[in-house]
Amino acid sequence: MKLNLRGSPVIMMVFLLLISAAVKAQSAAALTGSWQSQEGDTKTVLLFQDNYFTQSVFKAKEFVMTFGGPYTVENNAIKINVEFNSANGEEVGKQLTSNFSINGNNLQLALNNKAASLQRTGDGSAPLDGVWQITGRMQEGKVEPINHTGTRKTLKMLTGGRFQWFAIDPATKMFSGTGGGTYSFVNGKYTENIELFSRDNNRVGASLSFDGKLENGDWHHSGLSSAGASIYEVWGRVE
Repeated sequence: MKLNLRGSPVIMMVFLLLISAAVKAQSAAALTGSWQSQEGDTKTVLLFQDNYFTQSVFKAKEFVMTFGGPYTVENNAIKINVEFNSANGEEVGKQLTSNFSINGNNLQLALNNKAASLQRTGDGSAPLDGVWQITGRMQEGKVEPINHTGTRKTLKMLTGGRFQWFAIDPATKMFSGTGGGTYSFVNGKYTENIELFSRDNNRVGASLSFDGKLENGDWHHSGLSSAGASIYEVWGRVE
């Protein structure tokens, strides 16, 4: 049977809704990855991965601010539900909206009433790219599960060759700390190169390497912490 779209308003409406959904999906997918701009010695990095967003602003060995939360895309606008803001806790729980456009590897948008132009630095398609939360830790030779209770959480976001972890509590608007930079994962070796660290700027410039593997969808992460302690952690993707 041949569909007559002109003669069927219902079918036409369904058709237009399907097109609208496809455009939304393409827009959200186009954002995924890492974006960066620099003004003088101040660097701004945006990360989009698995419907989560972060923005970080920092200088060489000086952390300035970070904020982020879950996001959706609708009609070429980003809607961010703020879960943390190191500079202004009163924004937690609010929704920020920004129109955006992408032209090749250039992203144009406005956040907090400030226009920005950023360049893509990675597309977010690597095996480890995702939003992760620790689910287990080795204790006395056995991986013990970590049961998360309450609203406090520490997440680690990897996308486009960059990483950022952040310890937050959206319910109390508490921001406890963050760190980030670039990462690589080659032949079972995971390496972080630290570019920002809110608690201790002396950590900036350091590199940490760990053994890593993906097993049944989980990320197994082992080695020595920055304090020199032996660690073995299991991380699960945040859905």
